[in-house]
Amino acid sequence: MPIHHNLDFIELTGYGVDEESIRFLKDLDAEIEGRDVVLVDAVIDTGMTMHYLVRSMALRGPASLHIATLFDRPYRRLVEDLPVRYVGFTIPDEFFVGYGFELEERYRNLPDLRLVSR
Repeated sequence: MPIHHNLDFIELTGYGVDEESIRFLKDLDAEIEGRDVVLVDAVIDTGMTMHYLVRSMALRGPASLHIATLFDRPYRRLVEDLPVRYVGFTIPDEFFVGYGFELEERYRNLPDLRLVSR
């Protein structure tokens, strides 16, 4: 990136249909007040976890807050007004493995993406 930037990492746990099942395992190390923030996730599906994260980060007073994702499934959204600004690909409702994506801790090491029949 040709601009000054910092990277930080967050870890959340909990995938469910309500935000009460989501919690932080690791929070940011840096303050984001007054800064432009882009949250990056590999896949945005129902949007529940990202919605929780956006609401949590918004309370910290960033100058702007947007989402970037490699894969987006907007037709599966359970929340509205998710600020997904940068999308690599809108993908069908199919399961992919490889290139870092796994199924039961397998196939993550494949050098390309492959569809899995489930």
